[in-house]
This record gives sequence, C-alpha cells and structure tokens, in this order.
Amino acid sequence: MNKTLSIVTPLHKRTKREYIARMNDDKIACMKVAREYGYDFWDGSRRHGYGGYKYDGRWSVVAEKLIETYSLPDDAKILDIGCGKGFLLYEFTKLLPKAQLAGFDISEYAIENAIDGVKPLLFQRSAEEELPYEDKDFDLVISITTLHNLTIGKLDLALREMERVGKNKYFVVESFRTERELFNLQSWALTCEIFLRPEGWAWLCEKARYSGEYEFIYFE
Repeated sequence: MNKTLSIVTPLHKRTKREYIARMNDDKIACMKVAREYGYDFWDGSRRHGYGGYKYDGRWSVVAEKLIETYSLPDDAKILDIGCGKGFLLYEFTKLLPKAQLAGFDISEYAIENAIDGVKPLLFQRSAEEELPYEDKDFDLVISITTLHNLTIGKLDLALREMERVGKNKYFVVESFRTERELFNLQSWALTCEIFLRPEGWAWLCEKARYSGEYEFIYFE
C-alpha cells in the first residue's frame, strides 16, 4: 500500500521563488533551453534552471532519512533514476561505504560534471526506457523530481520498471492541492509535463501497480 513521505520537502521549502517574475521572463524560451538539460539548465542563469548546481551537503539529511525509513543494510543496492550530478548517491557512499550504487540521468552534461567519487557509478539514460536490471535487483530504487518530466504513457512504463527492479521504491514529484499552488507550479516549472493533484498521482500508481512510497512537493 502506498504511503506519502516527507523527506525532501524541508529542502524544497528552503528556496524562495518569485513566481510572477519567472512567468514574465520570456518563459517559453527559457523552457526550451531548460529542456536541453545542458550547461544552461544546471550551471547557467537561474532563469533556465538551477542557476549553478553546486554541492553544499544538503542531501546528507535525505540519505540518512532514506536509510532509516527503509532499514538499509551496509551493503545495500541502490538505484537513483534521474540522479543529476550524483549528490544523493555521494552521501550514500559516505554513510554506506559497502553499498552497491548506480544512477542515471538523461543529461550528458550532468553525468560528465558529476561530483568526484560517484562519476564511475553513473551513466546516461532516459527514465522512460526499460531498465537493464533483473527483477528485485535493488534494495531501494529512488527518483527525485524526475518523473513529472515524462508524458503519461512513458510515466506508466517508468513506474512499472521501478516496481519490477526494486524491493523498495520511492519517488518525489511536483504536485498541487489548491488553485494557488497550481498557478505557482505552472509559473515556475520549466520541464514539468504532468500537473496532477496527489490523488491523480495515486491513481496512476494504482494503474501501474506501483506499490512503493511517494512524496509531493508543493509551490505554496
């Protein structure tokens, strides 16, 4: 049975966002640049994405909470779908030095500029493809702020593949509960393809027979 978690939300709330300014800043052109997932998205101007995706240690608390939540052993096998520059996997290398880790991202730039220590564990791939792993191959499969960038049909396959290869599964997506949150999300998001309330995501998970946990981040 699915369970809603709150692990990434505290990090999400630490960032202040100017929604109207983003919407009025030639947003269509910015979206096109962001969806290339190159330098501009990660380390260019904030109007195109992260505005400089440098590591500051913030993912340590997320790794700790995931280890606690899923009672991960020292030699756990963990897969990160949409791993970016590998910041979260890097924290796992410190907390679980015997773990077997893997991650992939659609962005060639992110993989090439991954944090030292995890780059050999990463490869380029899209979340919409079948995964090159055996059934229940991983103790934990995670995907943080990636799945909402897929279209509905491709999302279904991604959820089914997470279910297939993971003993435990957890994903984080952007969502909304109110009209204001929907407006803010649509104003801010550059790469999001799917705008759903939590119950909509729950319905998709049921259809895909996804039995893991999820978390929704809101733009309040």
